[in-house]
Amino acid sequence: MSKRLIFNGFSMNCVSHVFHGMWRHPDTKQTEFNELATWVELVKLLERGKFDALFMADVIGVDPSYEGGWDRYIEEAVQIPINDSSTLIAALIGATEQLGLNFTSSILQDHPFSFARRVSTLDHLSGGRIGWNIVTSVSHNAAQNFGFDRIVAHDERYKWAHEYLDVVYKLWEGSWDDDALVVDKLRGLYANPSGVHRIRHEGKRYRVLGPHLTTPSPQRVPVLYQAGASTAGRAFAAAHAEGTFIASQSPAGAQRLTQQVREKVRGFGRHDDDLLFIQGMSFVVGSTEEEARRLAREQDEYISLDGLAAHISRDLGVDLGLLDPDRPVDDLKIEGVQGLVRFFEDANPGVRPTVRNLISAYSQSGRIVGTPESIADQLEEWQRAGIDGVNVMYHRTPHSFARFIEHVTPVLQRRGLAQSEYAPGTLREKLFAGRGPRLNGRHPAARYRGAFRDEPAPAAIEAAQAES
Repeated sequence: MSKRLIFNGFSMNCVSHVFHGMWRHPDTKQTEFNELATWVELVKLLERGKFDALFMADVIGVDPSYEGGWDRYIEEAVQIPINDSSTLIAALIGATEQLGLNFTSSILQDHPFSFARRVSTLDHLSGGRIGWNIVTSVSHNAAQNFGFDRIVAHDERYKWAHEYLDVVYKLWEGSWDDDALVVDKLRGLYANPSGVHRIRHEGKRYRVLGPHLTTPSPQRVPVLYQAGASTAGRAFAAAHAEGTFIASQSPAGAQRLTQQVREKVRGFGRHDDDLLFIQGMSFVVGSTEEEARRLAREQDEYISLDGLAAHISRDLGVDLGLLDPDRPVDDLKIEGVQGLVRFFEDANPGVRPTVRNLISAYSQSGRIVGTPESIADQLEEWQRAGIDGVNVMYHRTPHSFARFIEHVTPVLQRRGLAQSEYAPGTLREKLFAGRGPRLNGRHPAARYRGAFRDEPAPAAIEAAQAES
């Protein structure tokens, strides 16, 4: 029997996430994104369908990136307005018992000390069901919203991200020893001071004394995701991530990508199965192939190509609305996300993608149209190509998820491709069968376990400072 696939419901706390224009459809709740009931309904549905997690994307800026301005983003609600994903995740903890809750947070938007405390709090309250999608942000406006003139250079952002992770790893793994928490009511001893440590981090961007103010949560470190597809992004995922979100356009492209990145994973002393590849996919399900194709055609009538082009323009940092649609993309000086171009090239070796190619590829990327049985067949092919799971993208919510769960999930469960029951334990234990709730010793965060035990007690430091 094949190893089962992981399934996440992929969403965003906004009107229009990926398939722009679909919010106009009468059978979607996308315009009700401000209502908690909309999200409670969704996570309960995903949990009934035995999905692994809700995966929330996020952005923190809107640039004037299309047709010389930002009007198209506002008019078509292209990821604006948008609410904070971690706040929504916190509100949904009590509505679920087993479902993982993954949110996106950029290194730009929060200091690592306060971020580490928030994540530990969420992990405690959820019983260890939290995942973090690490992003470096590509938007100049995102940078400007946090005091910078513009976004820093691509590879420099990843250097920044390495230090950011260094800080949170020290707080999560090194600040509290495993035996520091005592909770002895008779002795009146809650925690042992000798087991709690300052981290004294001093780097290019951060100085953090510590200690971590929150006790170790069930996972200590949340499940770590990353979605960068550039050379630096893939190296970052190979070094740090437990799951990486990919958007390959074919199984052949996915196979090349997963083989390349797994080689990098081994280069960092990790094992192939330490990193899960989660492919973004959408589905149009019909009782027959003909019905599925008809439903896809009806659905496509709502898609806004301008909305898609605006989305891509923002990610690439190039205004596609001002360009010749037949111009090769490699003629452009792209400073933004390099992933979409790379995914096209993975699926079409030797082909120079044009602007038109990118927009067309984006609108159809990862879409499977068919019956439950033919969809399952294709998912098996993707699995053989090296993917470990799927971020299920919606055209309508919760309709797309409900239809998948009702019609496709039972077929997948019969084939052993989808779980029928949740495994016990934390999100990490559910995703990595046979492992514990914490990162394994091959992960770079593990080097901080016990690293600060020889740190002098605060009283001794203060005395030494007074003498000097």
